[in-house]
Amino acid sequence: MPFLKDKLRWMMAGALTLTAPLAGASVLSYSTSLSGAAEASPNASAGVGSAVVMFDDLTNLLTLDVTFSGLSGTTTAAHIHCCTPSAGTGTAGVATQTPNFAGFPTGVTAGTYHNVFDLGLASSWNPAFVTAQGGLSNAEAAFLAGLAGGSAYLNIHTNVVPGGEIRGFLTSNVPEPAGLTLLGLGACGAALARLRRRTHPA
Repeated sequence: MPFLKDKLRWMMAGALTLTAPLAGASVLSYSTSLSGAAEASPNASAGVGSAVVMFDDLTNLLTLDVTFSGLSGTTTAAHIHCCTPSAGTGTAGVATQTPNFAGFPTGVTAGTYHNVFDLGLASSWNPAFVTAQGGLSNAEAAFLAGLAGGSAYLNIHTNVVPGGEIRGFLTSNVPEPAGLTLLGLGACGAALARLRRRTHPA
């Protein structure tokens, strides 16, 4: 059955071509809850919040979503610090834009925030963090390692608690698989099984 074999070869080549760009791609997801009790110097703030960070290693884009409410003061700054010596504890310098993420709401006690950052751009970082890490690529690598290791935290500063009113350490969620790759390979496997049944009937 040379025709069927050639057809299968073309199917497999097509599937691999379509899925090759996604084969090594994944979206890494991290999240946290923000509170005064989690600050380096715990405080009694009734403020609460949450943050979700998603990094696409194919596009090099970092997506950030933050919600917060009930702060005792009005917002003055918000950013991600990295990297503490131990996961889930301690303090570290600011890694991302300072004093605020671009467009983060200030002068409020509650709000929401969404933005997408290109980690390949110097403008996405605190220049001091980039310098301390020895360059932009090193800074990105250190930051991603800090996220993966639980040693990066997001906090929100206010005029009442200038050192930081609420914070939370970002922890990893389950990464999203490159589903199309699995689907394409599964289709190729099914086609191969059908070809074997046709060329080697029971």
